[in-house]
Amino acid sequence: MTSLQTSKVSVHFDGLRALESVDLVLTEDNILGLVGPNGAGKTTLVNVMSGFQKPSEGELILNGRSITAMSPDQLARQGVARTFQSVRLFRRLSVLDNVVVSGLAHQRRMAQALDAARAALAFLGLESLSHRRAGALAYADERRVGMARALALRPRFLLLDEPAAGMDDPECDILARLIARIPREFNCGVLLIEHNITVVTAVCRELHVLNNGRTLASGSIDAVRNNPEVVAAYFGTA
Repeated sequence: MTSLQTSKVSVHFDGLRALESVDLVLTEDNILGLVGPNGAGKTTLVNVMSGFQKPSEGELILNGRSITAMSPDQLARQGVARTFQSVRLFRRLSVLDNVVVSGLAHQRRMAQALDAARAALAFLGLESLSHRRAGALAYADERRVGMARALALRPRFLLLDEPAAGMDDPECDILARLIARIPREFNCGVLLIEHNITVVTAVCRELHVLNNGRTLASGSIDAVRNNPEVVAAYFGTA
């Protein structure tokens, strides 16, 4: 089975140990939740997995082959896509054009980019907004367009960095149902960074918990939630 993994990945910034020897495995049929407090190293790990940060030690591995040296655009062509906490749409362009640009940036022909963009927008329930200017979108729709740009690359692995940030409960419920369908409908593994634990527990089969740059626990969602260290740190003991 296709897998994307980190092996003993460490990232040091001028003596600050942002990550320390982290092993994580994401398979194409799984939704893996990456959780932990602010400053735990979650976004740094996603930056490593998407090529925006080179590890100080360790490797990024795709199907047994080291891809540590690849740039973000090379990793995208290998099937690794991501979203960002800040969506940064081209606000004067239409929603459809924002998503098409993503495909064209990775050497897909216009017809293919259009097909992929329309499919991603339809999946996310945004087809009715295709011709709306991106600068006129509601906040939740902006974040879903960010997801559409990543899905339009037709990735094998999708790294979602806090996609539910700023959404209300009904919007989070809709988002969770969409994320849960991605592995089946796109043949794509999902790594989900999210502080909304309701979203995480609704869609994730497994959790990987970081604390101070180190792995605190990893495994099935039930096993991790019953881990005494995780319970004490994140879920409380009441």
